[in-house]
Amino acid sequence: MPTPTFHPDIHDAALQQDLEALYTGHHRWLRSWLRRQLHCSESAADLAQDTFMRVIAARNASQILEPRVYLATVARRVMVDYFRRSALERAYLEAIAHFPEPVQISVEERSMVIETLCEIDAMLDALGEKPRQAFLMSQLDGLTYQEIAERMNLSVSSIKKYMARAIEHCLLFSLS
Repeated sequence: MPTPTFHPDIHDAALQQDLEALYTGHHRWLRSWLRRQLHCSESAADLAQDTFMRVIAARNASQILEPRVYLATVARRVMVDYFRRSALERAYLEAIAHFPEPVQISVEERSMVIETLCEIDAMLDALGEKPRQAFLMSQLDGLTYQEIAERMNLSVSSIKKYMARAIEHCLLFSLS
């Protein structure tokens, strides 16, 4: 396999060399490790590339002391994102399958919807469990603060605080 030429924005020759050494020295190992985790060669190859893209973006290849430990850690995060995205995509496809008439959307629209769902999921994941639960009960189930408080076995004032935190979080997330 030829050594890849990395992103043209990488002007630092030393960084370029470190990335190339990391890639040539560990890409095959990472792909094999991912294949054992995923039981799928194609997904392993994709996630190995995604892992190296994150390493490139971090611009810290020269500081990596334990390359395989570092790559496995980054790859685990990539796998979590991959599984989360796959679950969201399956849920989305299942949801539209229940619509009364067949819904035809383009590949681009589907990709945009799934990307938006992933962003919402990441935003909600950054909330604590109770604020997220209260927010979802309010927004998805249409429950009042009183109803949420009863279901969560909390006070209405706690629910108000959780909702304020969740709404503030959503606003700050949308501005970033």
